[in-house]
Amino acid sequence: MGHIIRLRCVNTDGVTDTRPLAVVLRHGETTWSANGRHTGRTDIDLTVRGEDEARALRTRLAGRSFALTLCSPMHRARRTAELAGLDGPTLTIEPDLMEWDYGDFEGRTTDDIRRQWPGWTVWDGPWPGGETIDQVAARADRVVARVRQVDNATVALVAHGHILRVVAARWLGAPPQAGRWLALETGTVSELGWEHETAVVHRWNA
Repeated sequence: MGHIIRLRCVNTDGVTDTRPLAVVLRHGETTWSANGRHTGRTDIDLTVRGEDEARALRTRLAGRSFALTLCSPMHRARRTAELAGLDGPTLTIEPDLMEWDYGDFEGRTTDDIRRQWPGWTVWDGPWPGGETIDQVAARADRVVARVRQVDNATVALVAHGHILRVVAARWLGAPPQAGRWLALETGTVSELGWEHETAVVHRWNA
C-alpha cells in the first residue's frame, strides 16, 4: 500500500463549491512496472496481481458516481477501468492520457539508463527519440482543461504513473517537474480538488 497524503480542507464559509473534482487512478501492475522498466507505448497486459489491484478499485470507488471517465487507450489502463467498474457509458478514450513516450529509453530501468547518462531522471532528461517534458505537460494541460469544463461533478482519470504525476502538477499550477515529488504506485486512488479558489491535492497514492 502506498503512502497517503491527505490535504483535506473544510469549507468554513458554508458555500457549496460547484467546481469539478478529479479522481486519479493508476492502472494495475504489469511485468514491466514490477521491474521498474519504463513502459510508455509498449502495450502490455496486467499481471495477475495487477488485475487483483484493479478489482480492488471497484470496492474503493463504491458509492461514487462519475460524470465522465477519461481513460488512456493503452490496454493496461482500459483493462483497469473495466475491472474497476468504470467501463460504462461515461467512459471516453483520451489519447492525451497515454504514458510518456520514452523513446530510446522504452523498456529500460533508470539504473540501466544511468550507465549511459549518469544522474539521469525522467524529469530532467534527455529524452532521445521520445517526448520532452514540455510536450508531456501540454497533453496534461489539455486533460486538466477538459476536467475543468465539467460543472459540479467528479471526473475519473485512468492512466499511467508519469503522465498522471504531470497532470497533478499542472492541476496545482506547478511546473511539470513538480511531478517528481508525487510518487504514484500501481492500483492506487488519488483525488484532486479545491480549497476555496485554490486547486489542491486532497489525497494521493492511497
